[in-house]
Amino acid sequence: MSMREKPYIGSAAAGAEPLQDGERTILYSFQRYETKYLLKQDQYRKLLPLLRTRLTQDAGGVYTICNIYYDTDNFDLIRASIEKPVYKEKFRLRSYGIPDENGIVFAEIKKKFDGIVYKRRIDASVGDIRELIEKGTEIHREQQIQRELKWFFCRYRPVPKAFIGYERLALIDREDADLRVTFDWNVRWRDRGLDICAGDQGEPLFEDDRVVMEIKSAAAIPLWLVSMLSQQGIYPTGFSKYGTCYQKYLAQQKFGKGRVKIYA
Repeated sequence: MSMREKPYIGSAAAGAEPLQDGERTILYSFQRYETKYLLKQDQYRKLLPLLRTRLTQDAGGVYTICNIYYDTDNFDLIRASIEKPVYKEKFRLRSYGIPDENGIVFAEIKKKFDGIVYKRRIDASVGDIRELIEKGTEIHREQQIQRELKWFFCRYRPVPKAFIGYERLALIDREDADLRVTFDWNVRWRDRGLDICAGDQGEPLFEDDRVVMEIKSAAAIPLWLVSMLSQQGIYPTGFSKYGTCYQKYLAQQKFGKGRVKIYA
């Protein structure tokens, strides 16, 4: 699959209309379970029509996500994370599409403790986020989250380390809005030009056309979904886009370690 080619999207099941924009709400603080899977193309093509019988497409359709991951000079945050500790945390800037200087981006602290993911984030213009990161300037009504961001930067002194971008399709349960299934493809990275406004170009993260699936839920994954995945031979895998990027490329550049192929 080429860099810009979209994978099979399929047609929505009867009644599976996309959610309207008014139904989308920005959450600044939440916790949930997140379970990841690496799918081959044939698995993805078989699974998507089945999911569409229960889930509806997000209002955004297929969209591009851009991330700038921050870390210490020695990659202390991701090195700790790949050891699978009980607690871990990271920081990233995220945009939906390529923003300009006045575009809206999210500054996010993502923590994981005992299997539960906690996300704390604020949204603001690129310029305002830079003011917060570089000068500690108050920019947002979510003052507690701003204090947590300031503490994070004071403790770790992180700097931009990697861009990771991809295309995403998101599905939402019609009966339980807390259940989401996302598919990411064309995952690409770069370690230069680490500005959120600098475009979404990069080198492929995988040697093949894998699709990253993630199930996000407030509670345990429902039995109907577990059964559906099991019937298709799809099982969870410990996986992180930034962690894979570090292990396959960044560690080799920084520490001279051999390149590692990471597949499910």
